[in-house]
Amino acid sequence: MITLGVEEEYLLLDPDRALPVPLSEQVQEIAGFGTIAEEGELRPELLQAQLEVATPVCRELSELGGHLLRLRHAAGAAAERAGCRAVASGAAPLCDSRAPEVTPKPRYLRLRDQGARLVDEQLVNGMHVHVSVADRARGVAALNRLRPWLPLLVAMSANSPLWRGQDTGFASWRTVVYGRWPVSGPPPRFAGRTDYNRRVQALVAAGAIADTGQVYWQARLSDRYPTLEVRCFDVQLTADEAVMFAGLVRALVATGLRMEGEGAPVPPCAHEMLCAANWHAARYGLQGRLIDAQGRQRPAGDLVCELVEHITPALDEYGDTREVTSLLHRFLQRGNPAGRQRQALAEGGFPALLDLITLEGSAG
Repeated sequence: MITLGVEEEYLLLDPDRALPVPLSEQVQEIAGFGTIAEEGELRPELLQAQLEVATPVCRELSELGGHLLRLRHAAGAAAERAGCRAVASGAAPLCDSRAPEVTPKPRYLRLRDQGARLVDEQLVNGMHVHVSVADRARGVAALNRLRPWLPLLVAMSANSPLWRGQDTGFASWRTVVYGRWPVSGPPPRFAGRTDYNRRVQALVAAGAIADTGQVYWQARLSDRYPTLEVRCFDVQLTADEAVMFAGLVRALVATGLRMEGEGAPVPPCAHEMLCAANWHAARYGLQGRLIDAQGRQRPAGDLVCELVEHITPALDEYGDTREVTSLLHRFLQRGNPAGRQRQALAEGGFPALLDLITLEGSAG
């Protein structure tokens, strides 16, 4: 059984002006008095206008969905009591000219010194999916086989079209912001576990990053847990969509491990083409055509169908087929989150947008 867990990052916004507010500490303190969230499930993030939640390790998607709804309710209710809204948007749709306050923890203060102006623009929020792979050699093998699918996952999960009150033209502006860090974007292909460890340690030794926690590849091996962590996603509007992506990731990892065990060759995927496809996915989302691993422009719908066909045996193995395909069908009918943000803004202005991105379970 490949277990899984999810981390989500939320923004804290003023309920009237929709501007980020530095109330993370107050929200965590209020949530700590309740019985919905356990200790450590609500955590600080880099900026005081952000909050992170982390589910326990789960075996079933239904279990994961229950925890995500519980934590979203805890974060939303605590935010309301603190006088703000917790929202699930990949980027702050509005922000003023003042530098946001950094959480006063040594690691975050070091990041501020290193990142300078970039930290001021780090009002972006993602979702990280962890799937258990106890053996790091097998983890690298799964990583090599998963990486060609990252641009499609970026396009599907895009939920950050707005920045400083304007449409960026990108479906995932968060992907662009994160791409400015020294070690970011799609990971390269690795020869094996030793190669992975050597190259990461070389980056630390060179001073390019302070520690291995600053390996911001969109998929990586976790140093804290025996997991493969996929971090290419913008935070999702709903818990159901987060569950859908978690199910897709587990099936991708399980498929990669099976193909490695069968000795199937790793599909060719040039790193420069993968990076270009990733930018293209962040720019256009699911609108129109995407670039596949071979450098061909193809309809986004064709690539989604190809992904489902690729992972269906793994979905069947874990009993996830009905749930994931049902959630995916509903997701495609509604359109990806970036499109829904744009539609809400066009039809009802910022009040409608704020209602859309506010966590479910909040009064809003």
